[in-house]
Formats: sequence, C-alpha cells, structure tokens
Amino acid sequence: MNEIWSLINEMSPYLLLGFGFAGLLHSFVPASVYRHYLAGNDFRSVLWATLLGIPLPLCSCGVIPTAMSLRKEGASKGATTAFLIATPQTGIDSILATVSLLGVPFAVTRVLAALLTGLIGGQIVNLSEKTETTENCKQNYQKQNKTTETPRLSFTQKLIDALKYGYVDMVQDIGRWLVLGLIIAGLITVFVPDDFFLRYAGTPLLSMLVVLLISIPMYVCATGSIPIAAALMLKGITPGAALVMLMAGPASNMASILVIRKVLGRKTLWLYLISITLGAIGAGLIIDYCLPAEWFLSHIVQTKTCCHHSPALFNVICSITLLCLLLYALITRFLPNKTPHSDANPHSDEGQNLTPHSDEGQNLTPHSDEGQNLTPHSDEGQNLTKTKNKIMEKRVFKVEGMMCNHCRANVEKALQNLQGAQNVTVDLASGTATLEGSVTDEAVIAAINSIGYTAHIA
Repeated sequence: MNEIWSLINEMSPYLLLGFGFAGLLHSFVPASVYRHYLAGNDFRSVLWATLLGIPLPLCSCGVIPTAMSLRKEGASKGATTAFLIATPQTGIDSILATVSLLGVPFAVTRVLAALLTGLIGGQIVNLSEKTETTENCKQNYQKQNKTTETPRLSFTQKLIDALKYGYVDMVQDIGRWLVLGLIIAGLITVFVPDDFFLRYAGTPLLSMLVVLLISIPMYVCATGSIPIAAALMLKGITPGAALVMLMAGPASNMASILVIRKVLGRKTLWLYLISITLGAIGAGLIIDYCLPAEWFLSHIVQTKTCCHHSPALFNVICSITLLCLLLYALITRFLPNKTPHSDANPHSDEGQNLTPHSDEGQNLTPHSDEGQNLTPHSDEGQNLTKTKNKIMEKRVFKVEGMMCNHCRANVEKALQNLQGAQNVTVDLASGTATLEGSVTDEAVIAAINSIGYTAHIA
C-alpha cells in the first residue's frame, strides 16, 4: 500500500490539472473542427488527424467509437487509422502524468513517438486505398455534416460542461484503469525480484518483444500504463522497453482489434498492428541506443528516493481529492438511470391531458363529433390509434461493448440522428439504449452496429 500511495501522491496534482485541460478541450473546441480536417485521402488529413488526436484525452475504449464516428462522417481510412494510433497513446492528462512520474524527456519522446507512428501508419493505409478519392471523402463529410447540428452554449454553460466532463466523465472513463495500473505497479514493486529483468540487460530487443507480446492484447489506458512502466523501470527494464509498454498498451487491445477488423477491414487492421509494432520497437531502440540513458533514468531514481520521505501537504490534498473523485465516479458509473418515464406515470402532464377531465380528453370522448370520428369503430380512428401507439412505443435495446462515457455519447448521437427517433436515452451502467418513435428496430440495430458495437432487442 505504501508504494501505491507514493505513486498516487506523485501523480495526483498533474492528473487533476490534466482532467481540467481535458474538460476545456472538450467544451470549447467544437467537434466540427476535428471532422473538417479529416476528410481526404491525402497526407494532409493524416497529419491533421494525428495532430488533433495527440492532445485529446480519449482512453483506449473511448477512441474506438469516436474514430468510427469520424469515419462515418467522412474521414478517410488513413486519417481514421492515424487517429486510432496516435490518440490513445497520449492526451493532456497522460502527458502531464508522464512528466510527474517519468520526467520531461520521457513525456516529449512519448509525444514524438505517437506523432511519427500515427503519420506513418495513416499514410501507409492511405496509399493502400487507391479507390477512395479525396472528393468522395469530402462529399461524404458534407452530406453527413448537414444532418448534425450542435446547440450553442453560453460561456458559463461551457465551463460547467468542462468541469463535469473533466472531473466526472473523464474520471469515470479512465478511473478503473488508473486504479488497476496503480495496483499492478504496486504488485510489481513488491513481488518482482530486483534482479528479474537484469537477465535482459544485454538484449534490449528481447525485452521489448516480451513487453510487446504482453502489451498488445492488454487493455490499459495511456495514464494507467504510466505507473506500470515506472515500476518496470525500477526493476531494471530498459527505458526503450518501457516506452514500448507506453505505446503498444494504450494503442492496441482486443476490443480495438475486433472493431477495426469489422469496420475498416482486415488489410487496414494488419497495417494498423504493423505500424504500432514497428513504431514502438523502433522508438524503443532509438532511446536505448541513441539517446543518453540519464535523460530517462534520473527522474526514476529521484522518484524512488522521494518515496521514502513524507509527501508534501499539497500532494496529500490532491491525492485525497482524486480518491474522492474516483469513489464518486465508481458509485455513479454503476448506478442505473432511475428517471421515471412520463408515459408510465398516471400523474404526469401527458397522462392528465388524456383524461376525460381535460379539454383534450373531452374532445376525444364519444360525445363530441371529433371524438366520434376517432372511435375504434372508425377506420380512420383505428389507423390514428395504431400510428400514435407506434410513435409512442418505448423500446429497449441491449448494447454490447460500451465501456465509457465516450461510448455512451456516440451511441446516443447515432440514435438521435435517426429520422423518427424520439426521447433517446443510453444508460452505461445497464448497457441499454431506450427510445421512442417510428424508427424501425432494424434501423436502430444497424445504426449502433455501424459505429462498432453490437445491439439486439432486450
């Protein structure tokens, strides 16, 4: 526990600052800005996808639906792949956390590695897709963009939304992975012998391959991988192998592999995995053989020394604040939506409007001419009744694969864009989507499947 508490005290001030920056990016930078520059089967779209993705605080699971949504709205396969590679490796929160635990050189190297792998991987995919032209991508973007309008918010509303996103939604999304990473780091520090990785000291490439095999299928976010890498370095692993963990762990996992294969195709999936593998190993070899070791080891030594001293009061306050946010996120994440449905409540306004005591209810009674026309004995009345029942029918769909608030928001957006869909509600805790309206079940399932999830009628 002492090792885990020391790691939390080192990271908490930077994490809280990173969560704040994440909220500001989310609320004050319109989503249309990101979509606009990604439509095109050229290097420009790949460059913008990588540059725009690096500061975004999307976790390993949150980047998947976001990228699939960008693809659906006109981004090329190359731009989508670059976004998938670069975005989960970094983020405002993880960059600051890397500075706190691994040092500035490691943070800068991590950003440059994400930039290069994103550019190379995205451009390779673009070159392999000769049939997808820039003009087609731009037309698709313009067509999709006409149907999506974001309501304008005041500065105060944006600020409130930024605080909620940064310190509630973001903590919910990466909180469990951060806690898991801290626990794993503590276990490594306690139970792995100090000389375990010394046997690989003379062959850094072998240690990188071992770390790579573990990292690719493992599900860990960019921030959660930092304490694991720090713990491994304290046990003797090379900085290059630690960078492989920081790159391959967040950028690839079984969930992203399956979704990319389904949406972008098998060829794009192989190019995606090859880009991450070669990019991680190449960056690791450059660190171990071309850059001074003290750049990356000095901060780790300082961190280990500081663990034996009492943390500063400010760090303790930040740590307690972070733990409270994590506890709140844990409680709210797994509480299902308890909002009552108005049509099931006889005391609701809608129900009152249909009672015989209301004016509308009186107009629908058999004593009025209009009411007589809408009686069940009238064909027109029967058709209107069936149509109204169809529109107001509430249906529940089970959505498999949602793991964070980004997932929930993307599913909600996809359903809201369906013509005829009303009162859309997506609940992350129960993994369900509820909606009303005249939209068909097939259209709902197709919309959810198109962004990488699996849906069926609950």
